[in-house]
Amino acid sequence: MRAQDSSGVAAGPATEPGPAAARRATDDLATDGARSPHVVRLLMVASVALITLAAFEALAVATVMPVVVDDLGGLHLYAVAAGAPLAAQLVATAASGAWVDARGPRGSLVVGVLAFCVGLVVAGLAPAMGILAIGRAVQGFGAGLLMVPLYVLVGAMVPADRQPRFFAAFAAAWVVPGLVGPAIAGTVADAVSWRWVFLAVPVLTLAAGAVLVPLLRHVPRKRRAAQDPAARRATRKILLAATGAGLAAAALQVAGSGGGASGLVLAVAGVAVLAVTVRLLLPVGALRLRRGVPSAVTCRGLLNAAFVSAETFLPLLLVREHGWTVREAGLVLTVSSLTWAGGSAVQGRVHDPRRRALLLWLGPLILVTGTLVAAAASLPGAPAWWVVVGWTIAGAGIGLVFPALSVVVLQSTAPAQHGAVSSSLQISDALGAALGLAAAGALFLAFVAHGALGFLAGLLVSAALAVGALAAGARATAVSAPAPASASAEA
Repeated sequence: MRAQDSSGVAAGPATEPGPAAARRATDDLATDGARSPHVVRLLMVASVALITLAAFEALAVATVMPVVVDDLGGLHLYAVAAGAPLAAQLVATAASGAWVDARGPRGSLVVGVLAFCVGLVVAGLAPAMGILAIGRAVQGFGAGLLMVPLYVLVGAMVPADRQPRFFAAFAAAWVVPGLVGPAIAGTVADAVSWRWVFLAVPVLTLAAGAVLVPLLRHVPRKRRAAQDPAARRATRKILLAATGAGLAAAALQVAGSGGGASGLVLAVAGVAVLAVTVRLLLPVGALRLRRGVPSAVTCRGLLNAAFVSAETFLPLLLVREHGWTVREAGLVLTVSSLTWAGGSAVQGRVHDPRRRALLLWLGPLILVTGTLVAAAASLPGAPAWWVVVGWTIAGAGIGLVFPALSVVVLQSTAPAQHGAVSSSLQISDALGAALGLAAAGALFLAFVAHGALGFLAGLLVSAALAVGALAAGARATAVSAPAPASASAEA
């Protein structure tokens, strides 16, 4: 999942909680604020390294998954292996926020780094696709645990005048892997083995953690204070809702991979759980596309669902149906990263409110167009380069709208609600991607016996999700007053 947001507000998956999380915890963790330049530099290097490694791993795995499934088999678990980290991150992000609020960033950060590494090792040594999917879930859970503390540490240890530099570096840490990650991963997979794409990263992650963990002594330990009973109940409610939604998303992914009576039971159970939990996690009216912030949050989830689900299957399409190597197929991820960054830069220069409102439907429209062009490469006799052209267009579209939604949401919400609405954006991102993969994966498997028709079916699901984002984006343009409080604001 990507997280390129030139607005200065984190816009990625549940893996990137953004400055709001840091501001929310700063009051509890702030020290004297005057840290030595040496400590601040070490924090910058180690934290940017961890974020870069997490971002690199996400894109690297997307690049090499076609050769993984050729080696291990288990094509029916392809979408599960891709979506398991997203479902796990959703749970971990909520758990990490509560953990950091209660006990400080130490525990969540250390456990997150270890879980991230353990998951990568399990995936890298996996003898079967099912084991790889489990390892990826552990990896995703670790990534969710370690991201929130990084932002909190900036709020606690870095002087206010230097914090913007940190957040700019964090944003760049998500962009750079998109430019070089696919090529590196493809080269490693072609020259050595796909397993080293997983096994090399834990070494670098532990090295970055070894630099970062000693810095935690500069953050005072939190004293356990009596928590307001209402706040405690609200926290439990959000944790349970996030856990339920993550498990439901995972159940739907597994249901789509298996089919049969057991798959039907899992699907029904997953939908039932989502019907209860999503309303607790998103702003009031998000599911009904209420104008303003609720529709903006829904638009973000649908955008991520469309983009991630399509991008997961495009390298496989190029390798299986067009005979490209995994390194060549990784080009599609690189070009979309470039145009995403370009689209984000363009929207950052649009200041007129009316023109910015146009971005909220223009971006999804461009994404729909690009997805359909890429999907056309699965038609008989169609050239492979349609994928590259289409995904170049799609990257520009999502780059225009993704950060613009963050700006609209924060400018249309009272400052006291910024933490809650930022959390809603992150949850919508993660949940949308996980559910989009479940839907596209189910259609892909339903038609994969007919060759390229399976890819066409899955990509058309992605295009339909982008059309939904277009409708939600159009409803998000009429934002002029603070939106109703999110149900998750109780936390």
